This record gives sequence, C-alpha cells and structure tokens, in this order.
Amino acid sequence: MDTTADLTALTIGVLGGTGPQGRGLALRWAQAGLRVVIGSRSAERATEAAAEINAAAGSTSVAGGDNTACAAESDVVLVAVPWDGHADLLTGLKAELAGKVVVDCVNPLGFDKQGAFALPVAEGSAAQQAEALLPDSRVTAAFHHVSAVLLADLSIATLDTDVLVLGDDRDATDLVRALADAIPGMRGIFGGRLRNAHQVEALTANLISVNRRYKAHAGLRVTDV
Repeated sequence: MDTTADLTALTIGVLGGTGPQGRGLALRWAQAGLRVVIGSRSAERATEAAAEINAAAGSTSVAGGDNTACAAESDVVLVAVPWDGHADLLTGLKAELAGKVVVDCVNPLGFDKQGAFALPVAEGSAAQQAEALLPDSRVTAAFHHVSAVLLADLSIATLDTDVLVLGDDRDATDLVRALADAIPGMRGIFGGRLRNAHQVEALTANLISVNRRYKAHAGLRVTDV
C-alpha cells in the first residue's frame, strides 16, 4: 500500500492520549506529519496535551477533545486507556466507533511484590473484549510493547522495535502496520488473528521484568522477516 498517501488522508484518534503510551505515539505520529486528535475524559486536559505535543513535534496537526469528540472525529482510533476503564469507555463509544478501525493496545496486568503478571479476561484478551463490545468496528491489536519512555524522547530519532499487529480484517491490519511503519525504525508485523491477542498482551509482563532487571527499555524484533 502507498502508506504516505493513505495515512496523511486520515485522522488518528488516541483515546487516553494524555497518558504516557498514547501521548508518546501521538507525538511520533505528529512528527511524521499525521493528523491526530487526543482524547481524554477532560477536553481541557486533551487540548493542553495537544498543544504540548505540537510544540515538541514542531507541528500544527494535533488537536484535543473529550473522548466522545475524539472517537467521532477520527478515522482510526487507538485505545490506550487503563485496563480498569476499558470496558466502560468502549461501551459508551459504540456509536462513535462504528465502521472504524480500532487499535487496542491495552495490557490487562496486575502488579504485586513479585512484579507484573497477566490478568484473566473473560473474553480472552482486552482486544477480544473490545471486539465483543464494538461489533460494528474493525478491531485490531497492536503497540503493546513499545516503550513510552523512548517514544517521548525525541533525541532518539529511530525506535529499534517491531510491532505485532493482530486482527481478522486484512485491510485493517495492513493499515495499522502502516501506522507503525510511519515511525522511523519501527516496523509493523502481522502477528495473527485477534484470538491470539492474549499472549501478546501477556508478554508485556515479561518485558517489564526484562526492563527492571537490565535497566532497559526493551522491545521486540522478529527475525527472518
């Protein structure tokens, strides 16, 4: 696909765009010249975050609004909210997200004295929960393992990481792979059907353990592809 032409014609919404992961991806997409709408429960906070991202990226392409406005105004919507608010948020945005590509990057994790661990999800994974709650949307899963710290640091020009993209709609996963490819150094790799999202989400707990032990911001690379 002609990724540049396709992506520049779209508006990318980031639900949870004031949090570290959503904000970091929005910053990198703004730097790549893409249009982004930051979503938050507070329109004021989203607008402030958008202004800060524009200033950092040397951009004018980022706007802010509450979550409903963000979902309504966007063509592709990244879900980057805490797990405990995931279901309620998506339930309330079913109409605004209908017909759109939804990219779920939520990791259902718990933490105790031994570190991070994957939480059980009745539907199988956060992405499958999103699919169940949004039957009229094209749900994908991606961007689970990208360091928010590295995303926020623009002195790092290229991000040495692959992004596993899962979903049942080929055109939707191709589009999300292109969103990953738009960030220098990052590469979108098809990772299978949405039913396989659980182990991708759960792997984040392992990466947190790696990063704590080695004081790193490790991601993933897929070899021989």
